[in-house]
Amino acid sequence: MPKLKTKSGAKKRFKLTATGKVKTAQAGKRHGMIKRTNKFIRNARGTTTLCDQDARIVKKFLPYG
Repeated sequence: MPKLKTKSGAKKRFKLTATGKVKTAQAGKRHGMIKRTNKFIRNARGTTTLCDQDARIVKKFLPYG
């Protein structure tokens, strides 16, 4: 079998945890912080894990994750 290519955009945005979950940055923090509440900004710190349905799609982009 030939080698599979990893999607370049996916390798920049996602990491796989040891248990196989997909870790990513919190959404909604790129711009427009003035209109966001302080609670939203505080809760969107750090990273989060994707839900199972989305993680299945991302794992196809990272064949050697």
